[in-house]
Amino acid sequence: MATDDFTVNIVDDEEAVRKSLAFLLTMRGFAVRVHDSASTFLEAAPNLRQAVLVTDLRMPDMSGVELIRRLGPVGRRIPSIVITGHGDVPMAVEAMKAGAVDFIEKPFDDIVIIDAVRRAADRLTDLHAGTETAETVMERLTTLSDRERQVLDQVITGQPNKAIAFNLDISPRTVEVHRSNVMAKMQARSLPDLVRMTLSISPAQPQNGRRA
Repeated sequence: MATDDFTVNIVDDEEAVRKSLAFLLTMRGFAVRVHDSASTFLEAAPNLRQAVLVTDLRMPDMSGVELIRRLGPVGRRIPSIVITGHGDVPMAVEAMKAGAVDFIEKPFDDIVIIDAVRRAADRLTDLHAGTETAETVMERLTTLSDRERQVLDQVITGQPNKAIAFNLDISPRTVEVHRSNVMAKMQARSLPDLVRMTLSISPAQPQNGRRA
């Protein structure tokens, strides 16, 4: 989708962040609107067409995750990106469960947010993106060994390496090796990306074909 075919809505209570992101995206050809609170964006949301949301996680009136939840049916047509300076895996999981397309930790390179906005915009035109992603993720999951899948299951619940090592009775170094293998086999660019892909799979779906 062309950059001027949709509007990027930036929601952040910090003026400096709003201006910085707006300048960056405008210079790259995106149409941009800024909102100083989640509440003001919620008021405008029902009338938005072809919109992408970039929201901070921590804001005074409500969190970015809560904002996405409160968008309700409207949120299905506003692909959302959550940014934060205090990210961790549980927060990423909550954001993805709420419907976020991506979760980005500050500080981030310009290209990271630009690529995230483009991926979000793709959701506006690709109605089958979720199904295709699920099929692709299922194929990649079958390449994991049983131990790699065990590590993956604990990583996406927010467990640190030491806790995973204790729970699985292996060394932290071995956990690191398995995590690296998981990231490579799943073709995940980042931990939030891994979380997003995993959440695209229904828990009810069978996980066959795993190898030891």
